[in-house]
Amino acid sequence: MADSWRFQIGHLAAKMRAMPSFVVTQEDDDKTLAAVVRQHLGVAWTAARTMCERHKVQIDGQLAPDPVRRVRLGQTITVNQTAPRPMPQAVAAAQKRVVYEDSQLIVINKPVGMSSVPYERGETSTAMDMVRDAWRASGRNATEQPLYVVHRIDKDTSGLLMFAKTRTAERDLQQLFRHHDIRRRYICVVHGYFLSQTIESYLIKDRGDGLRGSLAPWKAELGHAGRLALTHVEVLEHIGTLATVCAVQIETGKTHQIRIHLAEAGHPIIGERVYIRDFTRKGQTALPCPRLLLHAETLGFEHPNTGDDLMFQEEPPTDFADAVARLRAQARKERQQAEAAAR
Repeated sequence: MADSWRFQIGHLAAKMRAMPSFVVTQEDDDKTLAAVVRQHLGVAWTAARTMCERHKVQIDGQLAPDPVRRVRLGQTITVNQTAPRPMPQAVAAAQKRVVYEDSQLIVINKPVGMSSVPYERGETSTAMDMVRDAWRASGRNATEQPLYVVHRIDKDTSGLLMFAKTRTAERDLQQLFRHHDIRRRYICVVHGYFLSQTIESYLIKDRGDGLRGSLAPWKAELGHAGRLALTHVEVLEHIGTLATVCAVQIETGKTHQIRIHLAEAGHPIIGERVYIRDFTRKGQTALPCPRLLLHAETLGFEHPNTGDDLMFQEEPPTDFADAVARLRAQARKERQQAEAAAR
């Protein structure tokens, strides 16, 4: 009995490996794909549906993942049981986010809306998870390779982010950050007509209203605790008087440093939802935007192992560029209306 059962299973497996192919007959016309696969292979309904959903079935040479799709007379159906199982969309997409990787470190292009690391127990879908998804997509064991945090960028910021793959690389890269030997440039769009400048202040976790911010100058002079933050802002484009596109370089990397400095300068980043209170209290209107227009564009450093000078650059993503295009169109319209009113 056992031998007979093994023979039947082995026979079915051999039958599937042979990539059976059959033509839809008049009798099969307008049946579901799963029904036809089940009938011709002699498998259960669940097995037939699973074959379709796992990309094992083709119709006329094209993948047919929908088990309830209706087949038509004359179509050729092929079943390839050894076809690779499709990767989840998020896993497949993660591979495209890897900018650089070697035995010591990995650099990725983090999307907006994703935390760099888990901030709560059990939190998933972070940049660290995305790295492991990329490893899975390339067929590597994603659980055995360690991953170490070197720095972070805000959840609402897109762009370049680096992790170390060894303890030695983690130590050496963190030292580069502490000594300000990392070259970083951000692209952002702020409210209003901004001018190039360097902003320096001492940042504290609570300025008195629950928000991070800068110490009052007189408190800093008296030696009150605060962490020095230096932000260099260069104007790239004035979008009328509506907004300004800026390149930002930071010598220090304090939490929300760029967002705080620009907001305190009276020009919060467009899409800002935290450091916008002072701006709106003064009667200003925050420009609507579905995302924070802040992108980590450039990351440069000396490789901790080889000593090579590495420089990576990623342009702002499509949603960022689309938001800038809308601002330009709005500024153009406002200018035309002003010119028409002046005639």
